[in-house]
Amino acid sequence: MTGAKKMCTFGTFVKTAVTGLFALAAPSSAIGDSLEDSLQTAFDAGQLPGLHSVLVLYEDALVGEAYFPGEDERWGTPLGQVDHGPDTLHDVRSVTKSIVGLLYGIALADGLVPDLDTPLLDHFPDYADLKDGTDREAITIRDTITLQLGTEWDESLPYTSLQNSEVAMEYAEDRYRYVLERPMVATPGKTWSYNGGAVALLGKLIADGAGKPLDIYAKEVLFDPLGIQTFEWVAGSDGVPSAASGLRLTAHGLARVGQMIADDGMYQGQQVVPSDWLDASFTAAVEIQEGFHYGFLWYLTEAPGGDRVAIAVGNGGQRLTVQPKVGFVATTFTGRYNDPDAWKLPIDVLVNHAIPAVSARANP
Repeated sequence: MTGAKKMCTFGTFVKTAVTGLFALAAPSSAIGDSLEDSLQTAFDAGQLPGLHSVLVLYEDALVGEAYFPGEDERWGTPLGQVDHGPDTLHDVRSVTKSIVGLLYGIALADGLVPDLDTPLLDHFPDYADLKDGTDREAITIRDTITLQLGTEWDESLPYTSLQNSEVAMEYAEDRYRYVLERPMVATPGKTWSYNGGAVALLGKLIADGAGKPLDIYAKEVLFDPLGIQTFEWVAGSDGVPSAASGLRLTAHGLARVGQMIADDGMYQGQQVVPSDWLDASFTAAVEIQEGFHYGFLWYLTEAPGGDRVAIAVGNGGQRLTVQPKVGFVATTFTGRYNDPDAWKLPIDVLVNHAIPAVSARANP
């Protein structure tokens, strides 16, 4: 997912999917297979090309999980054929952004990062020369975490292209100056534009406030409390973990994040992420299309009756979908990186496999 144009199509399909899910209608007699069997049958028939992993939870219980072999990558570096399983690390790509959103909330509650309505440039004193009297000075942390900076940024090109703004940021001598000095093209806080550079800035604020690298802070305040022992956070050439797309998790690890969210930020009796931060994160900040919004680095929609659905999206078909009210969590990993149609695969999994499996559980 690289921009608003593709987001419209994606949003339409997600809206259809969650409408089916939260009705939780009784499954038809034709749907009797387990989630694993349903997915295996479709995979063997060539209907789910590139699928690597699926894990679904309902009311804190495992509905099912399935793993398939396939070609994979580590942040753009080919890994060849991988026999995926419960312990296999997988790129989550831009799902990383949503994890950074959770980390910002934890750090904010601990007084380590700036309040949302403070000017962004005030917290980057090394770039004081960019206070140039333009709208750049008006950009706030809130504008940054909702991807409404108003600066020029283009991630519509493949992530193999140096013309892609995130890739250009990774090759820049100073990634933060590169992001902050982009020309202003809109009023801050008024226009949504997909922007991995904004998340890089948030990652730096978290790391600077915590006094430690982003991955170490994440381990201490998020992954360890959730019992996630296996993860990797790939760094750029400057040694800085990529806040925009560098995280690698297992399917169980990502599902554990979703389970915590579904339980209002709690895990095994510990408040891991403040519940008020989750409420704010999953409150619509900007409308991307009718009925489809963006919050604090999460995509948002609603099921019938107004139930909130939060979705983390990553290049190549990586997804975490959470509907807290009904305790639904679904993770999908695929290997269709830079494929413009990759978003269709996790939607297929959600609509044709996860939803029927949950319906069967809810309506035995």
